[in-house]
Amino acid sequence: MAYYLIVAFQAFCIYHLIKNRNDYYWIFLIIFLPLIGCIIYLVTQVYNKRDANKIQENITNILVPTKRVNDLKKQLEFSDTYQNKVNLADAYFEMNDFENAIKYYEDAIKDESQNNYFLKAQLVKANYHAKNYKQAVAYANAIKKDAQFKKSKTQFTYGLALEQLGEVNAAEQQLKAIDVRYDNYNERLVLAKFLINRNKTNEAKVLLEEISDEAKHMTKPNKQKFRSTVAEVEKLLKNM
Repeated sequence: MAYYLIVAFQAFCIYHLIKNRNDYYWIFLIIFLPLIGCIIYLVTQVYNKRDANKIQENITNILVPTKRVNDLKKQLEFSDTYQNKVNLADAYFEMNDFENAIKYYEDAIKDESQNNYFLKAQLVKANYHAKNYKQAVAYANAIKKDAQFKKSKTQFTYGLALEQLGEVNAAEQQLKAIDVRYDNYNERLVLAKFLINRNKTNEAKVLLEEISDEAKHMTKPNKQKFRSTVAEVEKLLKNM
């Protein structure tokens, strides 16, 4: 267990280093002096109360999911219920194991007595990430008339799947639905890149300028959360 904790500690420190663009010489210290190097990096480059909570969260996220999946598999073996299948599928989805997530979502969806909008929405996203674009589109088509679908991340993923299938006009229509001011910053950045690729530079520039302007009024937590997104927005604007 101690070995895995140190590896998780190293992984977090390197992730933090890259994300925050700190000096790369820290990587050598973290790798060649695992525990001591991590502690020095933590104290000098990371530590404050909020980041301490974040460290605990990241380490937990690395160590806990596999145990959670194993526990949920045992629970499903003991009681083969709709909810247990969904819980296991959700756990796989959170681990980015999309093939297994699809397997258990599709097993759960056979229960027609349930409201399966959520499962179909998850299957849109899981199939997209698994590069099963036709399946993602098929599940999206099954729920796109639902009020919950409109302006949702599921609709955005539907647009991305359509793009992968070469249906760029339909994709643009779906992607633009999520263009909401003071929200969806990551998705709007993706939309801007999509527009640039379609030679709609002026339209993309307007969108990027909106995000740039909104970033000036973000709360402190959002500035931290979307720092890399805003940095990429500014970089694209600078190159236009």
